[in-house]
Amino acid sequence: MEAARLDVVAASKSSIPVLQWHQVRPAPVVLVTGPETFLADRASRALRDLLKTEDPSVEVSDIAADQYQPGELMTLASPSLFAEPRLIRVANVEKSTDAFLAETIAYLEQPADDTYLLLRHGGGVRGKKLLDAIRGGAGGGIEIACAELKKDTDRHDFVSAEFAAAGRRITATGIRALVTAFQDDLAELAAACQQLLADSSDEITEVTVDKYYSGRVETNAFRVADTAIAGREGEALVLLRHAISTGADPVPIVAAFASKVRTMAKVSGARGGGGELARKLGMAPWQVDRARRDLQGWTDEGLANTITVIADTDEQIKGLGRDPVYALERMIAVIARRGDR
Repeated sequence: MEAARLDVVAASKSSIPVLQWHQVRPAPVVLVTGPETFLADRASRALRDLLKTEDPSVEVSDIAADQYQPGELMTLASPSLFAEPRLIRVANVEKSTDAFLAETIAYLEQPADDTYLLLRHGGGVRGKKLLDAIRGGAGGGIEIACAELKKDTDRHDFVSAEFAAAGRRITATGIRALVTAFQDDLAELAAACQQLLADSSDEITEVTVDKYYSGRVETNAFRVADTAIAGREGEALVLLRHAISTGADPVPIVAAFASKVRTMAKVSGARGGGGELARKLGMAPWQVDRARRDLQGWTDEGLANTITVIADTDEQIKGLGRDPVYALERMIAVIARRGDR
């Protein structure tokens, strides 16, 4: 996490263009940085497609920087008999050999004509001298920043952009349903967007998403928790009953509530910016921001009551009670009322 933060700081001081993955364009050197592998792969494919559109004869070669053999880069960058343009894609630059670093830094002094060198660096301090050289302007490059989409708002923007690029409409509730269903895997979220675009010709709504992914959405314990914490008791109860009817286990549902409320309790009353507080509490900044939003309307007493109710519910569903569903519904009622019994 600290290494990723340092990468972001370094990119912010860059003297070359720093673009998002969907803004990738040809340049003598294209530095793709950040931990989000899915977006980095997309940027790489997009660059390849752009170059093939311009010239179908473009030669594409791949190098693994951690298995680099001396002279490999210069061999691939050397002019061919028919002078086709070349795209050289290099993976694992964050694990590169000394030979790769030395030869690539030297290459930056005079990049080959009609050659595009794409360097994928996933994060960390290895290769810093090379990154500094590129960010300083050597080689005439650009940087494509692929940060993790951790915040709900980032993933909402991603879904919105997917549909906008296809010239299709999706409602705000449809976006929220998709993000909730696939909040842990960006690749699956993107695949779901593409499936909806391919299979549905109408405006995408929450009903459309539920039609395709009802099991996934309904059994998402965190969606039930988020809805209850937001004060929407009726909606949370409906989601809970759907989850139970499709086979969800009460234990992870309670665990989801406990996790959310525990985070809220940690953040409640704490002072400081998101980044500072995250380091102090051992959390990610987006978790602090989300907890602060969740805490709106809550009191310390309400949080204390909720923690007690969750603990009691956990005991009820693990054998002390005769009706686990009733215990869950009672818990949701208390939480939706901000801890008011």
